[in-house]
Amino acid sequence: MEPISPPPRRARSRTAPAVQITDADRALLAFAAEHRFVLAAQVAVLLDVTTATAEARLRRLGEGGHLRRHKEIHRGPTWHQITRAGLRTVDSDLPAPRGFDLATHRHDAGLGWLVLAARARRFGPLADVICERRMRSRDGRAEDRAQRYGVRLGGVGASGRDRLHYPDLVVVTGSGHRVAFELELSTKGRTRREQTLTGYAADRRIDAVVYLVERASVGRAIERSAARIGISQIVRVQRVAMAPSVPAPATARTAQRAGARRQPGQTGQERG
Repeated sequence: MEPISPPPRRARSRTAPAVQITDADRALLAFAAEHRFVLAAQVAVLLDVTTATAEARLRRLGEGGHLRRHKEIHRGPTWHQITRAGLRTVDSDLPAPRGFDLATHRHDAGLGWLVLAARARRFGPLADVICERRMRSRDGRAEDRAQRYGVRLGGVGASGRDRLHYPDLVVVTGSGHRVAFELELSTKGRTRREQTLTGYAADRRIDAVVYLVERASVGRAIERSAARIGISQIVRVQRVAMAPSVPAPATARTAQRAGARRQPGQTGQERG
């Protein structure tokens, strides 16, 4: 009698297991869509849960294919990026973030904390919070130049398009002022810095600019450039400590005072 051959093994499905999406999951994924990556500590603040609970939720969404994990730094935190599947889950029209960039990870992590601080009304009553990823995406589809968020720097780039600068964050205050936030963790060259400040001076949509800096020397360089251009009245510098667990990069008074520097419709050049 011939031996009976065992039945063929079933091929393992490469499809991620189905995950039931809750309202908290949607809030997490919507937050992740606005950023290049998120941290468990940030999710814990966002959802008002413990870090362990946030890590478990991130792990479950990762197993379902909504997030992917990176751990590029020895003994450092794990970074979570939203996938195309995660974006579809929350009906986001933003593109999937590119691969993890070690060169900018501190800045990108700081931006996540900055948004959480804004949402917690650390800058006072707000009507809207607009992240850089959202601004770039909307500008890519806007046909009318006046509807774009990018700050024009003058001239054209290599592609023949307007040279634009994007703030890290724009908040619309309860009084209707637009305040741009720049998380400036390194010293930029004077020419580049003053081109950006000149762009802000001419852009009547921006009522004030808040620069968040770690080092006093960076802040002094910004203040000197603002004085040379004549727009000190719309530029404020705020020192911050970039501790991973501290989501407190600025105060309400900073944004409120900065937002009141320029009345809607006036430019820095008109006031200077």
